[in-house]
Amino acid sequence: MAKERKGFFGRLVEGLTKTRNSIVSGIDSILSGFSHIDDEFYEEIEEILIMGDLGVTATEAIIENLKAKVKEHKIKEPAACKQLLIDSIKEQMQVEDTAYRFEEETSVVLVIGVNGVGKTTTVGKLAGKLKDQGKKVVIAAADTFRAAAGEQLGEWASRAGVEMIGGQDGADPASVIFDAVSSAKSKGADVLLCDTAGRLHNKKNLMEELRKINRIIDKEYPDAYRETLVVLDSTTGQNALSQAKQFGEVADITGIVLTKMDGTAKGGIAVAIQSELNIPVKYIGVGERIDDLQKFNAEEFVDALFQKE
Repeated sequence: MAKERKGFFGRLVEGLTKTRNSIVSGIDSILSGFSHIDDEFYEEIEEILIMGDLGVTATEAIIENLKAKVKEHKIKEPAACKQLLIDSIKEQMQVEDTAYRFEEETSVVLVIGVNGVGKTTTVGKLAGKLKDQGKKVVIAAADTFRAAAGEQLGEWASRAGVEMIGGQDGADPASVIFDAVSSAKSKGADVLLCDTAGRLHNKKNLMEELRKINRIIDKEYPDAYRETLVVLDSTTGQNALSQAKQFGEVADITGIVLTKMDGTAKGGIAVAIQSELNIPVKYIGVGERIDDLQKFNAEEFVDALFQKE
């Protein structure tokens, strides 16, 4: 596990290169370019953090926190602010205890997100991870609108060695969920993972569909613990944040999965999301392999961002 984690950390460090280049090098040049700490110094740092996709809300809180720490420790040298800034970013990312209760109880996990963000792949990888933990998993292929979704999920299901319940293309997603719930109950499954269609451009339909799905689960599986994860593409930066907000209007989101942290990721978005929505980032993905999806660790993420092994 340690080796896998190390490899994951390495890939995360690599994936955050673009963000690091814009944020860390910018901060370093400010720290070395200013001879004393004043309003202009804070403004420059603020600008770099906002440009790095940390978002206005998170950035303001980080700057306030930094100012308080500078005062408290009576810091005079700009260079001495770096560790305080790193600590402030970490604090901004600590939401309430990031629980993974669905791993411990009989659960239904709804996975939502627009097409193209890696939603189906995330469901497949999660199924594999849970299976490796000795869990009995059933997948519901309830994204019946995207022609290839069921096929793609089927490949992941067989790779993970778990059962998948699907429907015809264009079938009613709620009926797929109904069948999947029946199957999960009869097989004594620990976790039912549901891949759902993500069509934000027609929020009314999506709302209605999710409502229907939730009604079925409430009625047919009332004792199951419920988790709703929204999958976001980290390369889209602020766009991912607005998607999360929109999905938050139609669903009771309990966690975020950030994918594509392995390339042109706008890593600062992880800070913005936790700060603005107060919803924990629970997983991040850095590649295509099953072990490229890992539980999110804020400390480790900020260390990877600043490349502190």
